[in-house]
Amino acid sequence: MILFAKAGKEALMSAISRREFCKNAATQVAVAGLLGAGALELRGNPLGLPIGCQTWPVREMIAKDFPGTIKQLAAAGFQTVELCSPVGYADSGFAGLAKYTGAELRKILSDAGVSCVSSHFGIQELRKNMEGRIAWAKDVGLTQMIVPSLEGPEKPTLDDVKRAAEEYNKMGEQSAKAGIQQGLHNEEFEMTTVNGKRTYDILLELLDAKLVKFQFQVSTISHGFVAAEYFTKYPGRFFSMHVQGWSAKTKKEMAVGKDDLDWKKIFTAAKTGGVKNYFVEMDLEKMKASVPYLRDLQV
Repeated sequence: MILFAKAGKEALMSAISRREFCKNAATQVAVAGLLGAGALELRGNPLGLPIGCQTWPVREMIAKDFPGTIKQLAAAGFQTVELCSPVGYADSGFAGLAKYTGAELRKILSDAGVSCVSSHFGIQELRKNMEGRIAWAKDVGLTQMIVPSLEGPEKPTLDDVKRAAEEYNKMGEQSAKAGIQQGLHNEEFEMTTVNGKRTYDILLELLDAKLVKFQFQVSTISHGFVAAEYFTKYPGRFFSMHVQGWSAKTKKEMAVGKDDLDWKKIFTAAKTGGVKNYFVEMDLEKMKASVPYLRDLQV
């Protein structure tokens, strides 16, 4: 995720409703068979969770046609999406979401067969109007508010990190009162170092484990941040991750399953980390190409 920045059941019975289908007593066995297959497919997904995607990679499409874009993501096999705030990401293609009420957004998503419990918010918009951004999140039906970075200085001191953590703990407390969990990504500021120690690790120590969870950006492996290691070292501190395939040989992102990362190990460790949802985040074609692998992956 650059700063400033499901489809539920497959349409096997799209032509006729489940109720109409079940009216015919002769098809009861077939119904059971279809439902059984669906259950097996769900269990086959990593962690038994719906396959999700971040909407940042399709921001230009969203700026032109939000409902149509969501339908395309659903058709590609994504069952849940993560949004970006129309305020903090107004200049990145998400300003148009502001024209919808929360109920309208939920209907667009529901009509496409996808859910949404998470969105990214810029730290600046939370500083300016925390109450208003929480209200929007509640209106949309979110339970997670993710900040991509606390936006500290490029060369922070320990005091800089402490101040950032104190501020975000207060935001986490305010969100918790509204029934929403704050979560921190690992970008830019979080990837700096202080006295030879990663700022990210210091924040994991300073941020209240009850008030703030973490969303791990898998692509930061390119900077030495290994997802499985963090999930194992800090059990229960994570609730989400952004998924990108990565080739150590070419130093490029690749579709999940076509790369050289050990995804079974990553998802197994994610259980320890506390991950409750994940979102693929690459260009659209790579995201689409990742779905079959994720659908079949078992951990």
